[in-house]
Amino acid sequence: MENLGAVVDAIQRCEKHDILFTPEVTNCISFSRSYMQRALQNEERNDFLNTIVEAATEKGIWVALGSLAVKTKDADGRFANRGFLINPEVGIVGKYDKLHMFDVKISETEAYHESRGYRPGQQLSVFETDHGSIGFTICYDLRFPYVFNDLAIAGAKVISVPSAFAVETGLAHWESLLRSRAIETGCFIVAAAQTGTHTPSKRKTNGHSLIVNPWGDVILDAGEEAGLFHLDLDLALVDKARSMIPTLANQKSFRSAKEES
Repeated sequence: MENLGAVVDAIQRCEKHDILFTPEVTNCISFSRSYMQRALQNEERNDFLNTIVEAATEKGIWVALGSLAVKTKDADGRFANRGFLINPEVGIVGKYDKLHMFDVKISETEAYHESRGYRPGQQLSVFETDHGSIGFTICYDLRFPYVFNDLAIAGAKVISVPSAFAVETGLAHWESLLRSRAIETGCFIVAAAQTGTHTPSKRKTNGHSLIVNPWGDVILDAGEEAGLFHLDLDLALVDKARSMIPTLANQKSFRSAKEES
């Protein structure tokens, strides 16, 4: 419940009409499937989610709840890594299940097999808010530029990238990837990231929640400390960047190299 208390506290510290972005798996980071079976709930009866909706409604702010680990009805017992968009007036108005599963071997001692515990999503979406059009991604999606291109073409001016990035890959790639996705799409990238060492899994995450503007400049770096950070975004910069470098407008269809071979 410590995580829930932290999110509710952040909501209460926001100004009315703000939008709060939270990290991937805001409710629970664990490698233990048995622990998660005990600790998690499904979406329909989810105390964590319901409390956040109530707090957002009371405060009058939007919440881009990066993702929650939630139970599903899948026969194999896998969970969903699901983001939620909360409108303070009507509740949940958008959902997104993480598309790409983090199945990688970073070293002989560090490997991840996300697809063993989570089922992948199937659909991208752009959601309209009082803060502009927002596209949802989650963590490992960051490494797939076509996801961000699709969201930008669909109208996103802000793309959320909630994450729990590993330390080694975060130090090497986190900022570079976020800046690249911002430059390619002409979008603001808002990347709320888990930080520190997490119990009970003892997993370490990279931190450095970032906001990157459409020109690729880092305009907020939250460092390695958990906290609440505030920044106003000028969405007029999206149109300005896209008019200067109109890559979205200049895209062409083509025949793939694989088809030619």
